[in-house]
Amino acid sequence: MKYIVHKAFWDYEKEERWLNEMSAKGLALTDCSWMRHVFADAPNNEYIYRLELLEKLPTHPESMAYLRFLEENGVECVSTSGRWAYLRKKSSEGSFDIYTDSNSRLKHYKRIYACSSVLMWVELIAGLANLITGLVNINVGYKLGNFTAGNIILGVTMLLLAIIFFLWNLPLYRKIKRLKQQKAIME
Repeated sequence: MKYIVHKAFWDYEKEERWLNEMSAKGLALTDCSWMRHVFADAPNNEYIYRLELLEKLPTHPESMAYLRFLEENGVECVSTSGRWAYLRKKSSEGSFDIYTDSNSRLKHYKRIYACSSVLMWVELIAGLANLITGLVNINVGYKLGNFTAGNIILGVTMLLLAIIFFLWNLPLYRKIKRLKQQKAIME
């Protein structure tokens, strides 16, 4: 039987935990896109799931080679969404960790942080530009028409999205900082 669950995640580790909880309930992920997870019936705990933000798009030759390497080692790429790869391995084959050392985990967190930081800055700059345009139009005598109101509404919305990305980045920043400190202590 096929089950579709619409659920959004901002934290990939929470999504990973949720996928493993679904596996424990006998549901195996078969497809995924943003806010849409498709499951099929499976034995309880058949798979262990991991998510990874690839360095390049999944269609890029480097990413394709990396996913083939994982497949040769018993890891299946169930689906991709953007640069995110949804990976699983049969739990009968033992534990499944993509990041076995702090350096690889640090690189992964930095990739996620870099992507979300770009989105944050784009939203911030575009939001400020729209907000300023709308406010300048009001100050130079334009009435609050559709265009001016649209600029202000869009600007405020984009600034709110920038704040959301900033808040999303804070825990990532703390994880990166903590891993760097641990790495410095070990060296």
